[in-house]
Amino acid sequence: MSSISVPPPKCLQKPLTVPYRHMFGPGPSNVPSRILEAGANPVIGHMHPEIFEIMNDIKSGIQYMFQTQNKMTLAVSGTGHSAMECAIFNAVEPGESVLVAVNGIWGERAAEMAERIGARVNTIVAPPGGCFTIEEMEKALSKHRPALLFVAHGESSTGVLHPLDGIGQLCHKYNCLFLVDSVASIGGAPVYMDQQEIDILYTGSQKVLNAPPGTAPISFSERACQKIFSRRTKPVSFYLDLSWLANYWGCDGKPSRVYHHTGPVTAFYSLRESLSVLVEEGLENSWERHLKVAEYFHAGLESMGLKLFVKEKRLRLPTVTTIVAPYGYDWKEITSYIMKTHNLEISGGLGPSVGLVLRVGLMGCNSSRENVDMVLAALKDALKHCHKSKV
Repeated sequence: MSSISVPPPKCLQKPLTVPYRHMFGPGPSNVPSRILEAGANPVIGHMHPEIFEIMNDIKSGIQYMFQTQNKMTLAVSGTGHSAMECAIFNAVEPGESVLVAVNGIWGERAAEMAERIGARVNTIVAPPGGCFTIEEMEKALSKHRPALLFVAHGESSTGVLHPLDGIGQLCHKYNCLFLVDSVASIGGAPVYMDQQEIDILYTGSQKVLNAPPGTAPISFSERACQKIFSRRTKPVSFYLDLSWLANYWGCDGKPSRVYHHTGPVTAFYSLRESLSVLVEEGLENSWERHLKVAEYFHAGLESMGLKLFVKEKRLRLPTVTTIVAPYGYDWKEITSYIMKTHNLEISGGLGPSVGLVLRVGLMGCNSSRENVDMVLAALKDALKHCHKSKV
């Protein structure tokens, strides 16, 4: 056999160095040392009883965070996109009708995922910064008779917090499942899964929870489970098949768990610790803190002469604020200047909001008045030093 032809890469012969940054974009957010340290615990087997106990703790924490008693509650091994696909791939069969409320990029993504598995996708579309009324929802449900309705509760691309009250009841009137994306909102704004009759709810670990990216809490109502477990066809993804995931997470009532995939055990440690932090503060206290900090931030922005992208206060997402891109400035120059000069990440728009906004995320441990003051000072400095067109 010939000798190796690819030499050892010199870059891997140097120690890893990662800078500290203030992560004030739309996610991921900074991870507190307590959660980082939890993730550094020893690796043990993903089928060991101690891991099953940790997974059970995570399930209880998710049930509290979601305000649900659903037995089918777990965390997908992957980011928020994996939970979105888990929800759609399990709940929808080819040829079924899906209705997607699109008021930002997450509706667009949900529609594409449903299309890829052969669903008949219909959309209702609101302009960036907007949302839908109950009347608009009912009109679309009555017209399209979907098996599933998707709504993004926290639309981080536009900064909208979409009202949820009444939509679940409306869906069930039309024999439709209600799927909600709460990646950018959970823990930072009220969600009551059972009371609001949400059938499938998911989030990500890297926003308000302040855990590293890579786990995605999700929960399914009994109504959703009845549909999923009476499918005519298997879900397109083996990895995201709920019948397998339910067993691995001990949600199916069977006496033993069967190997499905190698769970990311260190990510489970971090997720458990992040849920412990939320439990210690209390959901209602976390909601109130995020709201008060957001209001303080919004007042500071307006005092600088900057405009908020979402006009109605009740529709403003308290975790991710969208600022109208300052007239005459290049938003890329502003974000680059702030990163270089202040070691602080904020971002521009995403999807339909590209070029329209700056986005600032203050989530979990990052949601504080001190951090607001830091962001406001950085913005003032950037507007002073970045080039402003006179046209």
